[in-house]
Amino acid sequence: MNVWIAVGVTALGCYAVKLAGLLVPAGALERPLVRRLAALLPVALLAALTAQQTFADGLELVLDARAEGLAAAAVALVLRAPFLLVVAAAVAVTAGVRAWGG
Repeated sequence: MNVWIAVGVTALGCYAVKLAGLLVPAGALERPLVRRLAALLPVALLAALTAQQTFADGLELVLDARAEGLAAAAVALVLRAPFLLVVAAAVAVTAGVRAWGG
């Protein structure tokens, strides 16, 4: 039963956040600071999520094949490779390192 309470609370929370976003006056969203923040916040959140998923295992900091895959993706991005090639490079390097026992 506790799971359904959590689902209900999460659904209500999501609805409240969406409603709060609709109630913000349009003039507040046109400010330069708000526009800059809205442009940069998703990038910062995605970077934090990537770092957490790459370098954390529970409560431990780890350096394993995921870090090498991320490095390969970064190199592919610097070389301006297409997105699918970036993902393929990360997958191939991560799988290769794991296959070789690294």
